[in-house]
Amino acid sequence: MNRKYKIPFALTVLSLALVGCSSNSIKVEKVKPNPLPKLQQAKTLVPVFSQNTSSTAEEDPLRLQLDVDNGVVFSIDPKGEVAAYRGKQRLWQTEVSKQGLSSGVEAAEGLVIVGNQKGQLFALDQATGEKKWTAQLTGAILAPSLVHANRVVTISNDGIVYAHNLATGQQMWTYNLPNVQFSLRGSAAPVAVDPRTVLVATANAYIYAIDVVTGTPRMQRRVAISEGRSDIQRLNDIDGDPVVAGQFLVTTSFQGQVTVTDLASQQVVWSEDLSSTKRPEVVGNGVFVASADGRLVAYEITSGQKLWENDQLLNRRLSNPVMLGQDLVVGDMDGVLHLFNPSNGQLIGRAKTSGEVRSLRVINNQLYVGTQKGAFSIWQNR
Repeated sequence: MNRKYKIPFALTVLSLALVGCSSNSIKVEKVKPNPLPKLQQAKTLVPVFSQNTSSTAEEDPLRLQLDVDNGVVFSIDPKGEVAAYRGKQRLWQTEVSKQGLSSGVEAAEGLVIVGNQKGQLFALDQATGEKKWTAQLTGAILAPSLVHANRVVTISNDGIVYAHNLATGQQMWTYNLPNVQFSLRGSAAPVAVDPRTVLVATANAYIYAIDVVTGTPRMQRRVAISEGRSDIQRLNDIDGDPVVAGQFLVTTSFQGQVTVTDLASQQVVWSEDLSSTKRPEVVGNGVFVASADGRLVAYEITSGQKLWENDQLLNRRLSNPVMLGQDLVVGDMDGVLHLFNPSNGQLIGRAKTSGEVRSLRVINNQLYVGTQKGAFSIWQNR
């Protein structure tokens, strides 16, 4: 019988920090986060919406996220509720699952899609919160689904990709990703490439392009490698969502590389060693990555040339970086939102929310923030 072991990221980092190991004793090297750098005349952000929900376990890397469609914001409570807001007015609130919810929200085509750790996938009516259909998957759902081409595409944590009919919830196809014995707990969300194709990333650093209508694979490409003597040291997960930028596919991997692949030729353009479990940000010719040890690094997308590196936030467990207007924003373990100049990496401002920042998104030039303590908020530039 094949067994797969899902390892929380925090435990993996702890394991990698073990020094002086023997059969009788283990000494753990404690890593202290950098203190907050001092700022003068700092920029800040203006909050426009906030809602507090239940917190998630600190060691569980759930990245619950808000979503918005037709001007309505949809939020998720890990204890099992979904709510809809227009401005600060709550339109509805529905208890979806007594077993809780573990994926972020996907809102599109009149539906709200959420999932839980029992493998239950739920579709709600955007207008009323009424359940339209429920589907049972074989593994926990830890990443948001993708609504694309009349399909709801979901990756379960046991490595199976599912596609369900958007209107009825009927299962249309499944695709089994390669089986790995060890992986980080979590997965990247599926990403659309074109009207007929979605990309899914695996725990062994492969990218698959799949026909969203039929489930037929169109491309398979390894985008990172990892070396080490132990199984944990060889972990090479892609947990950050891949980014499609024109002809390029940008990926990050744990204990692996930042890689840019040409989608037309399916060839790697460049690859640079950097460990990250977060989605990269791609704006213009810039690729911005938050590393696992807290560095923020910028690369040129066509050449891989390093443009700058900022290590002021070492070991502060950075979130994925995003571009908000003219500023690059990243969150940290203390709920601080840091603003950087994307042209030179200079730290220029900050704002504060509550709890470790787990997900950042920019929609319609507003910043959507989700934290481990259940603080969901929306911000904009001053």
